[in-house]
Amino acid sequence: MSDELQQLEQWITPLINKLSPKERRLLAREVARDLRLANRNRIKAQTNPDGTPFEPRTQLRGRSGAIRRKAMFSKISTAKYLRIKTNADAAEVGFLGQVARIARVHHYGLRDRVERGGPIHQYARRELIGITAADADHIGNSVLNHLTPPK
Repeated sequence: MSDELQQLEQWITPLINKLSPKERRLLAREVARDLRLANRNRIKAQTNPDGTPFEPRTQLRGRSGAIRRKAMFSKISTAKYLRIKTNADAAEVGFLGQVARIARVHHYGLRDRVERGGPIHQYARRELIGITAADADHIGNSVLNHLTPPK
């Protein structure tokens, strides 16, 4: 996947450098919005960027209540928590504050407390943010559409 991103970057960089800073900022905002939407849809579908499903929750002492039946990360994928940050040189999609810590634990499969003062648990790796091949194609198309003069 990183090879595709490097190829995309090499192809897009000369085209973007020809734009004014204001146009680059607008393009970055558009690309970031599209990436946020794609990542939000992927999180709602409970899939990793490579298309594999998220590993299901582990059973904690045999409990299977209403919380365990709901989809994971239902609130974390909203625009309130999944934020975009853009300028003329970059577009970022990520989480803020306490939600960023929770997302990092799940994204990398780290150990963390289940609740404040609770037991420590090894969480499964669930990649919340990523760029798929379809996202890279969509970015390329967005750049071309932005560069194409209106008719």
